[in-house]
Amino acid sequence: MTHGQVGAGGGVLVAGAYSVDLVFRGSAAPVAYGTEVWAEGFGMVPGGAFTLAMGLRRLGREVVWAADFGTDPFSREVLAAARAEGLDERGFRHHRRPVRNVTVALSGPDDRAMVSYAEPVATRPLAELIAAYRPTLVMLPYLQYGPGVSAALDVAAELGTEVFMDCQDFAGSVDMPEVAKVLGRVTVFAPNAAEALRVTGTASVDDALEVLAGIVRTVVIKRDSRGAVAAEGGARIAQPSLPVDVVDTTGAGDCFNVGFVHRRLAGGSLAACLAAGVACGAASVTAAGSGAAPDADGLEEWLARLGD
Repeated sequence: MTHGQVGAGGGVLVAGAYSVDLVFRGSAAPVAYGTEVWAEGFGMVPGGAFTLAMGLRRLGREVVWAADFGTDPFSREVLAAARAEGLDERGFRHHRRPVRNVTVALSGPDDRAMVSYAEPVATRPLAELIAAYRPTLVMLPYLQYGPGVSAALDVAAELGTEVFMDCQDFAGSVDMPEVAKVLGRVTVFAPNAAEALRVTGTASVDDALEVLAGIVRTVVIKRDSRGAVAAEGGARIAQPSLPVDVVDTTGAGDCFNVGFVHRRLAGGSLAACLAAGVACGAASVTAAGSGAAPDADGLEEWLARLGD
């Protein structure tokens, strides 16, 4: 392995901030100003891009996670979890001040609401990270665009690095030239259903899939308990999920991404990648946060259940 390189055979660069998820489960009523609602359960779990790096590591992938940490207790919590999972620390930057990234998640059996705060910090240019680590694939946790992202995509293209981009609740639509330009150059774009409708301005998942399939090489739309749909090279496929006892849906989308990428790096078909994503997503909701993200043997067990 050359100096700084993630490594051949499926090395992944995850570029994104950590979060600490404060998860309140099973509230008796919707939360509204002027009221107090009691939850049935509570957990404090590492989240954000930690979930991507941790999930890939559990599946045996070599991964470098580029993230910033500070002197605050939230940074210490995630650093401890990262070290417990055996994550490569080459991509970590440590600051002599707080770098707080916190999400309060109100989690129900079918969906969740979140309130987040991120401490401002100047991140490293994505192009420099890709050039330094030369990964097989880079994972971007949210929709991003503009000159800096275009420069990073140039470097990725030169190195033959695939780019997997999630969406999350970041502003942008395909009517914006910079957004369309970036989506036309990423390898995989994987919004959830609500994000896909917002980004495309359409009224149905089928319509959103058609719009995105005309722009992006591979499109995946996550549909929570209904599984996922995807389009690639003119093909359209769907993968239903399976019934599970839901504890917490926080981090399920990220775990889906992990399963999809893991199988893609192994040379799997679009159908196989979709099945692995759905299996990892289903496994993740059986515990708080991403604590139930499976290892390689666990993924095979979930895939077997999916095929029953």
